[in-house]
Amino acid sequence: QVQLVESGGGSVQAGGSLRLSCAASGRAFSSYAMGWFRQPPGKEREVVAAVYWRGGNTYYAESVKGRFTISKDNAKNTVYLQMNSLKPEDTAVYYCATKTQYTGNPATGYDYWGQGTQVTVSS
Repeated sequence: QVQLVESGGGSVQAGGSLRLSCAASGRAFSSYAMGWFRQPPGKEREVVAAVYWRGGNTYYAESVKGRFTISKDNAKNTVYLQMNSLKPEDTAVYYCATKTQYTGNPATGYDYWGQGTQVTVSS
């Protein structure tokens, strides 16, 4: 099966930066895309960004466009989320996910999920 491990979370002041990493592994690993999601306290989970392994097409939620950048290292089966100009409203548990089937929608269809990493942005 697929195993996803997030890292890089922490606490920063508003305006600061963090880079999250997600390492994917597993026998016969197959993935079309990787996505970053987040769940703020007391709120629903929402998509943040996604990238397709093949072609590298990216998707960003409107709330993070221009501030966050998703990238990938195919050789390492690792994706990153560079988060700049962080705001208190970015505070959430961030989850890495992968989907193994193409759906045509970068925000849906994810099959496996990591356990999450906490990001806290103080004012």
